Amino acid sequence: MFGRSITLFTLLGFEVKVDLSWLILAALITWSLASGIFPEYYKDLPGSSYWLMGAAGAAGLFLSIVLHELAHSLVARKYGITMRGITLFIFGGVAEMEDDPPSPRAEFFMAIVGPVSSALIGMLLFFVTFWAEQAGFPVAFKGVTAYLAWLNVVLAVFNLVPAFPLDGGRVLRSILWKWKNNLRWATAIASRVGSGLGLALIIAGVISFFWGNFIGGLWWFMIGLFIRSAAQRSYQQLLARGLFQSKKVKDFMVKEPLTVSRSTSLQEFVENYAYKYHFQMYPVLSFGKLAGCVSVHNVASVPREEWPTQTISAIMENCDENNAIDPEADANKALEIMNRTGNSRLMVVEGDKLVGIITLKDMLKYLSLKMELNDLESG
Repeated sequence: MFGRSITLFTLLGFEVKVDLSWLILAALITWSLASGIFPEYYKDLPGSSYWLMGAAGAAGLFLSIVLHELAHSLVARKYGITMRGITLFIFGGVAEMEDDPPSPRAEFFMAIVGPVSSALIGMLLFFVTFWAEQAGFPVAFKGVTAYLAWLNVVLAVFNLVPAFPLDGGRVLRSILWKWKNNLRWATAIASRVGSGLGLALIIAGVISFFWGNFIGGLWWFMIGLFIRSAAQRSYQQLLARGLFQSKKVKDFMVKEPLTVSRSTSLQEFVENYAYKYHFQMYPVLSFGKLAGCVSVHNVASVPREEWPTQTISAIMENCDENNAIDPEADANKALEIMNRTGNSRLMVVEGDKLVGIITLKDMLKYLSLKMELNDLESG
């Protein structure tokens, strides 16, 4: 889902990361608050005050989303769901789960706690705004707290819309799951509602754009695209996890994969491997045993004039849990590693012996074939 992210800090054991796309959102929010919203409601303040208020509003939004996602993560931890962390990106934030909730009850409480937490934060900020008014605090302070109060209320209400993958959609899925005791069916229904909401927002964005509301229309259009895509992708991921649950890594690995020697020069590697096969990562063998892994990124870090003299042995890395896996491991484990690291190829290793390579491309081809044959019920 994300591009490059930066870890900011750890909160209650959860890593809080920000995708670089969120910086775009922060800049847009600061600008819109400083140049439009705050000057409209709080007139005759110095220009610097509006920009400080805009920056404070963006920071408050950041904290509000973190607390919202933290509430999800804490409940998930209570139900034994492993959480990788919290990541903020241009359309909000997400608590990154490694698996689906174990029961409808866990799904319900994990979903509903998000809007509840946002509503409570909003109520608290309304109280702070009222207290600041009575205490004679500066207008700028009251303006920011009032804005964040309303923002959290809107966040709570919007997330209650019963369209997957919004929190309300997850609540709907938990109810349908409980009713029919069928997670796949419940996800399919909730995803269709989410996809429909996304389409409605896209249409609303186009209409707003042609009515002259360019910025608002663009945002509705982009949010609609995201919700529609996320709803469809969530259902596909569920199908993939169910399909690969009964499969092992060895079922998908390619035996006798392409390998590189430690003594290969970087120039030869680029010409005879990178440009020819277009893989991002290659296993390195020494006397028939796996010695490490080398990636195109490793080579790119070396000055070009050194490529003819430098060898693979100087830049290769150890194959660890981020790029290697056991052949008896669950295929879903391979997907989880690929999703977490962004690596589309994993070395399949037994001890220090390379037995194959598993690729995301091959796994997706298998899933696509199963979907085309309408044969997702079988392994």
